[in-house]
Amino acid sequence: MMSEKQRLLLIVEDDPALQKQMRWAFDGFETVVADDRESAIAQLRRYEPAVVTMDLGLPPEPDATTEGFNLLGEMLALAPDTKVIVLTGQHDRENAVRAVGMGAYDFFAKPFEPELLALTIDRAFRLHDLQLENARLRASQGTALAGLVTRDVVMLKVCRTVEKVANAAVTVALLGESGTGKEVLARGLHALSPRAKERFVAINCAAIPDNLLESELFGYEKGAFTGAVKQTLGKIETAHKGTLFLDEIGDLPMPLQAKLLRFLQERVIERIGGREEIPVDVRIVCATHRDLKAQIREGLFREDLYYRLAEIVIDIPPLRDREGDAVLLAHAFVQRFARENGRGSMALTEDAIAAIEAHPWPGNVRELENCLKRAVIMADGNRITAEDLGLSSAEDDAEHLNLRQIRDEAERKAVVRVLARTNGNIARAAEVLGISRPSLYDLMNRFGLKKEN
Repeated sequence: MMSEKQRLLLIVEDDPALQKQMRWAFDGFETVVADDRESAIAQLRRYEPAVVTMDLGLPPEPDATTEGFNLLGEMLALAPDTKVIVLTGQHDRENAVRAVGMGAYDFFAKPFEPELLALTIDRAFRLHDLQLENARLRASQGTALAGLVTRDVVMLKVCRTVEKVANAAVTVALLGESGTGKEVLARGLHALSPRAKERFVAINCAAIPDNLLESELFGYEKGAFTGAVKQTLGKIETAHKGTLFLDEIGDLPMPLQAKLLRFLQERVIERIGGREEIPVDVRIVCATHRDLKAQIREGLFREDLYYRLAEIVIDIPPLRDREGDAVLLAHAFVQRFARENGRGSMALTEDAIAAIEAHPWPGNVRELENCLKRAVIMADGNRITAEDLGLSSAEDDAEHLNLRQIRDEAERKAVVRVLARTNGNIARAAEVLGISRPSLYDLMNRFGLKKEN
């Protein structure tokens, strides 16, 4: 049923001859028709079409656009995810721009080329399908991981790992570059755990000066130092019965590492200026973008603390390694920020999508989110281009998608690596590569690789 709705096209046209011609031209889609505003709304409610083509000139005044614009506004209010393609007069650019500004997906001037309009309709269906998939993924992940949108195999495995360890009484270390979603996963882990009804307390160890971090974590008694006018609980104590998220744990000063280690071993704390040992029941989740094992070798992080914190380690891949996620997230951000800023229905153009795919996103999801938020606010119309994103068009990089070049480069790298590994032994290299010696010689000649003497 869902797939039928996804390919259902509603044609709103009052000219019976043109209506018949359009049904014939677009016979690759399931089509329903309407010839005025009332019947169009009825068909929209009944069939919930993914895509609509509509003439702006509708009865009772076919030569005016008032009824058409009223219908467009009503359709977008009833079904904001539906892609509406407006058909206008040959020299009616002003109304076309107004329609797109209201939220129409695209416009075409009459008379139109059926093949070109069919391509636009197909693109509208594909965008609608992608947005449906986006919503389905969010729903399937439930509320606990609702802030994390992905269909990358590795990232989905990370989500499954979070679900598995949520109920276990273990400390979890989330490792990954800045902006990859470590706090989103930490909150999801808390929400899925038996501690979900208790507090989730987060502290960024890199954002607080060293001389204040101890009091932030462990609290202090009245009179413990100048300005300590009352007893204050620290983050650890505040998170009692809940979850404490130690973000950027790799930046924790060495003296505090020793104190945190003692807490993890004994599960008691002493406030600054106090002598009483206070038992605290809290689950620790930590995160960092640093290489903790390298820091251990350099003497910057305690090895015993690492093994206390990293009972379960979850490595989060950067956005550039999450196949298809950049575009999937981009569509989600566009919808969200358009809704929050009252911009109506907005969409990414083909060049914007290509630019998003080509960009390496060193700031990961956070960079992508900020980029799309700015583009939604600053875009002139409801179509976001590569220029709106501040990214160069990826059209010049199309050769990188050439399968022959990709295959040749992969083969060249494999041959070079195996020849190095076998010290130039052709027979052994051919055996490792699973090809004959003549085939290996052919590859070496093609890639300009000389046999070592």
